[in-house]
Amino acid sequence: MGDEQSSKEKTVNQINQQQNQKKSEQSTIVKDDEDEMRVHYIDVGQGDATLLEVDGFSILIDAGNWKSKEVVDYLKEQNIKDIDIVVGTHPDADHIGQLAQVIGEFEVGEAWMSGNSSSSATFTNALQAIEASGTEYVEPRTGDVYDVGPLEIKVLHPKEITGDANEESVSLKITYGDIDFIFTGDAGVKEEQEMIDTGIDLDAEILHLGHHGSNTSTSSAFLHAVTPEVAIYSAGIDNSYGHPHAEVIATVENTGAEIYGTDVNGTIIVETDGAVYSVKMQQTGVPIEGQNRCIDLNIASSSELQEISGIGETYAKAIVEQRPFKKIEELTAIKGIGLGTIEVIQEQGLVCIGGE
Repeated sequence: MGDEQSSKEKTVNQINQQQNQKKSEQSTIVKDDEDEMRVHYIDVGQGDATLLEVDGFSILIDAGNWKSKEVVDYLKEQNIKDIDIVVGTHPDADHIGQLAQVIGEFEVGEAWMSGNSSSSATFTNALQAIEASGTEYVEPRTGDVYDVGPLEIKVLHPKEITGDANEESVSLKITYGDIDFIFTGDAGVKEEQEMIDTGIDLDAEILHLGHHGSNTSTSSAFLHAVTPEVAIYSAGIDNSYGHPHAEVIATVENTGAEIYGTDVNGTIIVETDGAVYSVKMQQTGVPIEGQNRCIDLNIASSSELQEISGIGETYAKAIVEQRPFKKIEELTAIKGIGLGTIEVIQEQGLVCIGGE
């Protein structure tokens, strides 16, 4: 435990020392509103990417979808030169999709990941980029606390990993002054309860809704613990997963929180001086629940997979372990799943093949 604490302190000290050097080198550049923090919930379609900027520090939580390059483009538009910490909440391709490109284009101090792995090319490319760049690799765990410049970062989850990538998403509470932000990746209702059970204060003004507004996340108990004033989700317009789900929107609205979504509002920016905050968006719009839901074999959580006809807990675990799949018929490689089950799945019409 002592060694772990020393490592954390060293990590934070390195970041602060690097940042002080960076400020000295850039002393001729004058920035307006230096003390104001900006949190950019970037519109990356069906994916996740959030940029935090304050006092010369920058943190990127997730890096969008593997099929696009909006994250790199947006960072360049914001004149980002280097990034202190990049967090890949979990190895799904809609969260770490552009991580390799980000590390290739920008000087990145640290990469935080859960420790869970994936057989996808996207994940492999991300790890290779981290190693090739010399970026420090960190696996944060429940209860860890990091001071990064004026920010306090508390790790809410995971306590340990067992191979459930979505469920064991790196989850964080980030505090600037009196304003708190929570990010939970694709963690589900069970994991939200585990966060509650830690006893860590979850109260926060701004909540990033888990799993793109899916009904696998955002329980009433979690909302009661967080008591957010603003809830933000990231989803693609007319996405095939039905995100955000109607029951999630209703549950959040019943708390009185304001809801924003990248599908209808575009990129959303929260600005705060640590005492008060404001929300800005590219366009006005009211979140509308998705209509055409599907369950993607390559990125769905174990609980979501169990909604598929003929798929129980054991088969769901096997799917997670053996993906990615290129077609539904490849499920027959899993012992016990035959052509009869494939026919039932196809008749249900709920399964799709997407992220890799």
